Amino acid sequence: MPNQVPPVSIEQLREAIAFIAETHQQITDGAQNVFVWLWEAIQGDFNGERSTGQIVFDSAISMIPGVDQVCDVRDLIANCKLIEEDRSNKWAWVTLGLTLVGLIPVLGSLVKGVLKLFFNFVRRTGGAAIAKAVDEAMTWVITLLRKREVMKYWRGVLRSDHIFGDLSKLIKVVRGHVTLPALLRAFDRGIRLIRNLVEKVDNIPFVGGTARGYLEMVEAVRAAARNHMGAALRPLQDVLDHIIRRLDLEDLLQRGAIVDTRNVHFRGTLPEARAVTLMRTTEPSPSWLSKGAGPHEMLDPSDPGLQRRLALDYADGYPKLTPDNIGSFHKIEAHDIVGPARLYRITSPGNGAAGDCWISEDVFHNLMKSSDPKAAWRKHLAVWPDWNANGQFVVMEVPEGQVLKGWKGPASSQVKDKQLPGKHLEGGWEQIVIKPAGNEFDTTRYYMRGGGHGEKLHPPGLSREEFQRLSPAKQKAYTQIRQEINDPRIKGPYETGWGTTDFDPQLRDARIGLPALPGQITNAG
Repeated sequence: MPNQVPPVSIEQLREAIAFIAETHQQITDGAQNVFVWLWEAIQGDFNGERSTGQIVFDSAISMIPGVDQVCDVRDLIANCKLIEEDRSNKWAWVTLGLTLVGLIPVLGSLVKGVLKLFFNFVRRTGGAAIAKAVDEAMTWVITLLRKREVMKYWRGVLRSDHIFGDLSKLIKVVRGHVTLPALLRAFDRGIRLIRNLVEKVDNIPFVGGTARGYLEMVEAVRAAARNHMGAALRPLQDVLDHIIRRLDLEDLLQRGAIVDTRNVHFRGTLPEARAVTLMRTTEPSPSWLSKGAGPHEMLDPSDPGLQRRLALDYADGYPKLTPDNIGSFHKIEAHDIVGPARLYRITSPGNGAAGDCWISEDVFHNLMKSSDPKAAWRKHLAVWPDWNANGQFVVMEVPEGQVLKGWKGPASSQVKDKQLPGKHLEGGWEQIVIKPAGNEFDTTRYYMRGGGHGEKLHPPGLSREEFQRLSPAKQKAYTQIRQEINDPRIKGPYETGWGTTDFDPQLRDARIGLPALPGQITNAG
């Protein structure tokens, strides 16, 4: 049965204690010395301000059967010490519950390690912003699961490649076991672990008395638990629900791969004149197009005060902005994207994967949870149909240790005063602007469009340099297609599920037969 493991070995005990004591000093051989060291480590204050790296390592070591027992003892004692300081502290009982979930026997070591990582991020919040904590933890869960040793382990445990979906299913089983009787039984199991370790040092002066004192403290909290743990059930279940939803979303992202080009219904990006005509004449008006003046005024690129402020940030290494970049913001500030982190970019087959405009993981999740994600994207990030046909997204994974300099702030409202008076795109959601290096931009190919059943693109197409040598009149006969994604941090493209059209008349346009170029086929890394 999962989580029913043999007693921890002396070598495993050394490894685990070295971590919880945050030291790698050598200890002398002999079982008794190891157990003495254990209790010396445990009686120190529990470090609630551990670094993210320590939290990830803690989660990884918790996947090792046997070693996880030491971590369970450490956490259980730390939780009970906090409760003894103030038994009315509701969040202390919830954090105890998080530890007890890890002691429920249905957990396998993989699920236990992943949950521990999520739980440690949630503990930091003190009960506030749980969804944000789960999102922050997700990046590190991915980092953990991609470690070679961990990947080898889970591929031996799980039978499919859909690890996030499988983890979600397993945690749903755990969620069903989060009841008061189950948590109390888990508490009793934890006490048995502590009692076994106390017996190893019971006759050693000073250490034995300290160990017995911890056991008595934990047993006293257990005696009070029935009256307090019931109130912790709902918050515990909420935490697990957040984790399940986040894993389901990650599974959706991984399964959303565009395997080939046959399932992409792309009709090209609308020319501005036609987009304006459709926005004027469509009844009812698109939900993303608002009347009146926009609430989020554009920044003025020529404002001397703004120019001076930006110049100071440019001197600190932040990328220089074009007037269009500046005008896309309502407010702006320099921003460091510290890895590991994920940025998202909505794109299309004819739009770059590498580009200036991105959104954070939080904004992307809000977008995908909207009742109409495409409308929310156009409205709140203020993207005209003639700028981006959408239908796809890509993910940039900023690796651990890398800092990407960029800009962030609410998107400004967008207007077309001459062509579309009295209408605007609202803006207001946070956008991020970065500047790819020259070798990070996509390779783009330009194809002449022809007739037939579905509008064909005539190979071999033109390179960007060849296309730019054409006259503007001749350029109109060509369609831009992403040939290859060159930035190794960018994964995708993935389908948004929104389609690439905004107006019903577009559905009568001929579908473009996309060539099977590397940039049109998902690269999931």
